[in-house]
Amino acid sequence: MNSRRTVETGESAAGVADADVGAALGYSRPGSYEELRAVLSSGTARLPKKLRQVAIHLWQHPTAVALGTVTSVADEAGVQPSTLVRFAQAFGYSGFSDLQEVFKAYLADGGRRTRDGAHSHWDGDSRGEAARLVDGFIGSSANSLAHVRDRLDLAQFEIMSQTLAAADLIYVIGAKRAFPLVSYVSLAFANLGVRNLALDNVGSTAFELLRCATASDAVLAISFTPYNSITPELAASAAQRGVPIVSLTDSAFSPLVPVSKAYIEVVEERFSGFKSLSATLAVAMALVLRVEQRRAEAESHAQGSPGNVAPGAARRRLEPGEG
Repeated sequence: MNSRRTVETGESAAGVADADVGAALGYSRPGSYEELRAVLSSGTARLPKKLRQVAIHLWQHPTAVALGTVTSVADEAGVQPSTLVRFAQAFGYSGFSDLQEVFKAYLADGGRRTRDGAHSHWDGDSRGEAARLVDGFIGSSANSLAHVRDRLDLAQFEIMSQTLAAADLIYVIGAKRAFPLVSYVSLAFANLGVRNLALDNVGSTAFELLRCATASDAVLAISFTPYNSITPELAASAAQRGVPIVSLTDSAFSPLVPVSKAYIEVVEERFSGFKSLSATLAVAMALVLRVEQRRAEAESHAQGSPGNVAPGAARRRLEPGEG
C-alpha cells in the first residue's frame, strides 16, 4: 500500500532514517497541498528535529515555498538544501522540485487551505459571532498597521536605533499591556547577541536593578494609554542619572516623552474594548533589526572594512533561534 520510493544506495544514515519515517506513515504520496497538510497534522508523522523544522516552515509559508528555490527555501527554514530533499523523499516525492509542484498547484488554485466551500461560513449574514470577532480584530490590526507610515517619524526612529546600538547594556521596561512587547523585544535582542535586561518588577526590584544603569547604557521604555505609573517613574529615575531614554508610546502627551531623547508614536485601533499590539510589534522588530545592523556596521568600520550590513543577515540569525 505504501508507494514511497526507497532511498538510493549511498544515502546518508540520516536519509535512511528519514525514509523509514516516511515508510512508517502508512500514507501514499500526498497528491495535493491539502493532503500533505492532513498527513502532517495527523500526528502519525513523527519527524526528526530538522525535518520537523522543515514541516513547520512549509506549513506556515506555502506561497514562499511555491515561488522559491531550494536554496532560498532552505535558507528561510534555517536548514541545508539537502534537508529539504530528504524531507521530500520521506513523503514519497522524488526531490524538492517534485514536492514544490504540490505548492505551485495550491497557489495556482487560489491558495485555498481547505477543500472547496470550507470557508463559506465567513460569508453572508449568518457567519456567526466567532467570525465577527476574528474579523473585528483582524480589521483593527490591519487599520493600525496601515497608519504606521503616516505617523512614524523616521528621524526619531534613527535616533532611537543609534542610541540603543551605542549602549553597553539595554534596559527594556514596560508593564501590563506593554509587557508582551518587552518580553519579545528582549528575546529578539538576546538572539542577536545584543546585551539587554528586561525589567518586569517581579519582587518590586525594578528600581534597584535600574540603579545599576549608567550613561553608557540605554533604556527602551514602552507604555501606552492609560499610562501605568511604574514605567514613567522608572524612566524618569534613570534619566535623572544621565541614562539615555528612548520610548515606544502612543501620544505626544505620554509621560515618557519629556524624559526621552527620542520617541516613536504608534497608535493601535480598538475593537470590543481591546487593542492589538500588531503595529507596535512591527515597529519594535524593525527597531531591533536596525540596532543590530548599526552594531554590525560599527564593528565592520572598527575592523577597517566599512560597508553596509543587510538587515536580512540579522534576520537570518534571529529566526532559527526562536522557540
